[in-house]
Amino acid sequence: MIRLSLIALLLSGTAALAAPQQTQTAPVAMASAVAAPAAAALPSKLHLRPEVSLARDLVTFGDLIPGLTGEAAATAAFRAPALGETGTIQVARIVEAARAAGIVREASELQSQGFAQVVVTRSARRITAMDLEAAVKTGLQERFGVDARIFALAIDGGAPSVAVEPELTGDVAVVDLSFDARSRRLQARLAVPGSTALRLKPLRISGQLVETMEVVVPKRLIARGETLGKDDVTVERRPRDGQGNEIIGDVRAAIDKVARRALLAGVPLRGSDVQREEIVAKGDLVTIVYEAPGLLITLRGRANEAGAMGDVVSVTNPQSKRVLQGKVSGAGRVSVQPSAAGRVASAQ
Repeated sequence: MIRLSLIALLLSGTAALAAPQQTQTAPVAMASAVAAPAAAALPSKLHLRPEVSLARDLVTFGDLIPGLTGEAAATAAFRAPALGETGTIQVARIVEAARAAGIVREASELQSQGFAQVVVTRSARRITAMDLEAAVKTGLQERFGVDARIFALAIDGGAPSVAVEPELTGDVAVVDLSFDARSRRLQARLAVPGSTALRLKPLRISGQLVETMEVVVPKRLIARGETLGKDDVTVERRPRDGQGNEIIGDVRAAIDKVARRALLAGVPLRGSDVQREEIVAKGDLVTIVYEAPGLLITLRGRANEAGAMGDVVSVTNPQSKRVLQGKVSGAGRVSVQPSAAGRVASAQ
């Protein structure tokens, strides 16, 4: 069990609670005091840790100084930052607190190895926007019979930053919920079972359900001219408003297509972003093939236009200058229909 030292009674001044780390890390507050630890055998040389990570709301001397044991290690020295936040403790304050607690007699007995402050991080479980949306949708189904699977939750002002105790693994649950079916607006109070943080500061949100649609998005940056594979794209649900009519909603319409421009990860694909892979380029020499039962005619030609597999393109015989229409049937290969047999013969 953590015991508290006489630090606050022996040292002057009151320290504020740690604030979130931004451009400068905030100081960690000193713990309230009740009793000093009994004398105990201490290591001959004491060194401070430059960084401390913990889940409790109190920082003990054992957290700050490795090698301490017994009551000295369990004595609380400072308050930890808020859940999920980072703060700092000046080395001079730690030395002063350790002297007041009887852990060291002289400042020289506690070495900091050159750093001026110790960074303290309070671990936490972060509650995401997806967690909040899932809880609200479950509440809508259970309380109002609303199937919200085709909707997304647009939270007023964006999803709040929420942190709870790291040991809690339960799902976010709706405590109170109101819903207007016409406007699709709602208000909710949510909690995580067992969370003291959310009991002291309840989590309340308001927002609106917005209709969504399935869209295909790249998982990574796709370079221009790169062929998209099945592992390069995924399907997500996005708000329908503002998406337009060209949005690709079927992953099959994107796989094996070639990017016409650089495609950013997470940005919905449009039909104009991709094209089928061209296996015949304009100006390429190709083999013109006519095939029928018992008959195979081939000749060389030059493609007048580019084409992907299955595209109909025109080709010209360089010697006769005659033009034929055929379907791209492979790389450098154009097949003509049986009705074109006479033209094939005359083109040779």
